[in-house]
Amino acid sequence: MSFYPGFDIKPVFDPLGFEYGKGVFGPEVEYRKLDAIRKSLMDPECTGPENVYAIAMDVGNETDKPAMLERDLLFGAVTYAKGLLGKEPVRSQGHIHAISPSCNSSTCEVYEIWSGTAIIYMQERAEDNPGRCYAVIAHEGNVVIVPPYWAHATIVGDVTKNMTFGAWCVRDYGFDYVGVRKHKGVAFFPIVNKEGKMEFIKNENYDDCHLIIKEARDYSDFGIEKGVPVYTQFQNDPDRFLFVSKPETRKDLWENYEP
Repeated sequence: MSFYPGFDIKPVFDPLGFEYGKGVFGPEVEYRKLDAIRKSLMDPECTGPENVYAIAMDVGNETDKPAMLERDLLFGAVTYAKGLLGKEPVRSQGHIHAISPSCNSSTCEVYEIWSGTAIIYMQERAEDNPGRCYAVIAHEGNVVIVPPYWAHATIVGDVTKNMTFGAWCVRDYGFDYVGVRKHKGVAFFPIVNKEGKMEFIKNENYDDCHLIIKEARDYSDFGIEKGVPVYTQFQNDPDRFLFVSKPETRKDLWENYEP
């Protein structure tokens, strides 16, 4: 991994997980198994890696933990297998962030890609009419923000490589899978075609909708500095990511939000 995320953490891939350096805290990883996400895939009977991805929620420098706790913030790291789930690239099943008791709201997530290529898919709602739908292509060092209440999924953008990202989340996070599972997935399924290129296939369990495919943008409107690890930005200004744990403080940015 050539990208330095701001503290001493390194993804490993056999098995999927992370190594923590001196002074870094982090849990044993949890694995998301293929059997756990089948119902949200285009082909629920597909074959693919048994461990789709490994999650380490709550990582960072020991010296930074008090500031995280004070602000109800948590930094997580996730590393994905490479390869396919049937015709689809390795991906998550999709969810909405549940209402967090600490702020009485769904919350956003700030992704930062550390290695590989990611496609952060998001749609406004997990209802018959999903609203606006986006597939945001993000490369190493790119940041992508998923807003509160939006359904979203993470997709490996280059199936020949593992993909790893870090993310700022609220500490009392929770996931709501009901709407996505009711529709047997998100509104568009990613597939790798015969030429090896990514395409998106409409999920017919939703009303007519349109997918916007775009590159990751600059997030200076959120006060995020381009080219500086988001963990380092927290260290330099611990209040910078309060909009994650207290989304109502940036209500102006969530209205008419565009990734």
